Amino acid sequence: MITKPQETTYYDIVGIGNAIVDVLAKVGEGFLTERNLPKGGMTLVDAKTAGKLYADLVPEREVPGGSAANTVAGLASLGGAPAFIGKIHDDELGQVFTRDIGAAGVDYFTKPLNEGPVTGRSIVLVTPDAQRTMFTYLGASKKLCAEDIDENTIKASRITYLEAYLWDEECDKEAMIRAAETAHAYGREVAFSLSDKSCVDRHRQDFMDFVKNHVDILFGNEDELVSLFDGEDFYKSLDLIKAYVNIAAITRGAKGSVVVNGRTKTFVEAEKVDNVVDTTGAGDLYAAGFLYGLTQGRSLGTCAIIGSIAAAEIIGHYGARPEISLRGLVRNKLLSYGKRA
Repeated sequence: MITKPQETTYYDIVGIGNAIVDVLAKVGEGFLTERNLPKGGMTLVDAKTAGKLYADLVPEREVPGGSAANTVAGLASLGGAPAFIGKIHDDELGQVFTRDIGAAGVDYFTKPLNEGPVTGRSIVLVTPDAQRTMFTYLGASKKLCAEDIDENTIKASRITYLEAYLWDEECDKEAMIRAAETAHAYGREVAFSLSDKSCVDRHRQDFMDFVKNHVDILFGNEDELVSLFDGEDFYKSLDLIKAYVNIAAITRGAKGSVVVNGRTKTFVEAEKVDNVVDTTGAGDLYAAGFLYGLTQGRSLGTCAIIGSIAAAEIIGHYGARPEISLRGLVRNKLLSYGKRA
């Protein structure tokens, strides 16, 4: 599980990813079909396209987001101690991001841009079936570079958590590799989220090499894992991944999740949700719960249960940040299941 740190740690995890603001809007199926927009997943767009989409919408909410940022905010809500590294512009949205992540209980010290692209934003279209379709303008977040990877923060963190969305830019990719190498140099663990099937499709061989050489804990969903091995068989992919990482935690939507650790596979049911409103951030919060459990010394099965509880809270409302204290929610749920809270 967690490698014993060589020195005292101050953070449970440091997340490294895109620092963006989510613009959430409810739309009908026709909004997508009329504009020939692909449903599901995440599509990178330029500033002009993002502006046109935004002009056609009535936003439900505008909240700071980003995959790894959502994860560390979730971990803070669980009672963990996280930090975050990601690039913003010193503009209005950048200041909103900084205030919000600090208020969530996350340490954030990355130096902002004073010129160049503005703070990134992701337009999240939620259809009546609760599926989300994201169109992301990365903006300033594309300017994260190896020099932004603070060695002391990595050294002070038990786990360095990286999101695959960063891989589309060369400087971001170099930053991720620097972070992973630094973490291992100090005897820390590296976790990596596959983020989105389209990311895996674009960078399959690079991801295979990165996972094999730098990753201890892998997160992804069923489609992402199958895509990683360029196949069609989920169970075969589960057998293959055990040779690459110490732990793989794979989500399967309503079918729950499965954790692979060597020859052991642990299947965990999904939490029941009365009303699925918005699936945005479900994977991010599953990772938050799982990593929280891991840093607290819980069994892998319990880690997956905590992840499922956190994910269930998120999909019951709009937005990818918790609306209640996850710490209290998880404690009560575990007690009801007869487990140590």
